[in-house]
Amino acid sequence: MKNLQHSTKINVVVGSKNPIKIKCTQLAFAQAFPDYIVDVEGVSVPSGVSDQPMTDLETWQGAKNRTLKAKTQFTNADYWVGIEGGIEDSNSKMEAFAWVYILSADKNGEARTATFQLPKKIQALVRKGIELGVADDMVFNRKNSKQTNGAVGILTKDLIDRADYYQPAVVLALIPFINPDLY
Repeated sequence: MKNLQHSTKINVVVGSKNPIKIKCTQLAFAQAFPDYIVDVEGVSVPSGVSDQPMTDLETWQGAKNRTLKAKTQFTNADYWVGIEGGIEDSNSKMEAFAWVYILSADKNGEARTATFQLPKKIQALVRKGIELGVADDMVFNRKNSKQTNGAVGILTKDLIDRADYYQPAVVLALIPFINPDLY
């Protein structure tokens, strides 16, 4: 990890061009490192998993893959971040969540968001192979909701939007970097 004591700037690369993922990363790093200027850039990289990850493990792997691919494209950053949304389907209920995976030169951190249950109409579409964001748009007559408030924002009537939802998990994934002597 870069010695932040001798720098005033932290460079972060997010493995996505999604403005929500960039925003929540910016906000979380600013919270975790308030004495630093945080520069966050997004890069379009493949997750290496399904467009709609359907298990906890596949979702985690997608976040990790995004992080590693971002690091390959931008080797000079201080941190690389991957965020991947996914589904866990038990056939009786379907829950949505996301994994966050953060890497520095010498350590990693990871955390998962809270989960929430999806409505039956959306579950049926996702089980047919439709990505959650597209299913949300179909059910709620929206366009590109995953780039704005996402399923969590739609379902909570914007009490929690997608950036608000991801930000705590980014902070939690930063724990090893906030407490470097413990990790």
